[in-house]
Amino acid sequence: MPGLLRGVARTAVVAGTATAVSNRVSRRQAGRWAQQDAQQSYYAEPAAPPPAPPAAPAAPAAATMEEKLDQLKDLATLKEQGVLTEEEFAAQKARILGS
Repeated sequence: MPGLLRGVARTAVVAGTATAVSNRVSRRQAGRWAQQDAQQSYYAEPAAPPPAPPAAPAAPAAATMEEKLDQLKDLATLKEQGVLTEEEFAAQKARILGS
């Protein structure tokens, strides 16, 4: 039993040491990379200005009277089926007729 315990303790020490060394190497390498990035950005050419935002989409063409009537008929059908309430129907009707 003492041999087994000694082997487990030795493994724990070796693993702990390996982890500590690995972490230190990783931190050192990350520091070097950060330093290189800082130097490159210092000597790099100035960044180009950001691109202009895309143009706003054009407003949709005014709906024809036939399109408005079709939309109103569809709304009336939905209201009859119980999908739309009276308030929802009135709001959509006002939106269609107002456009």
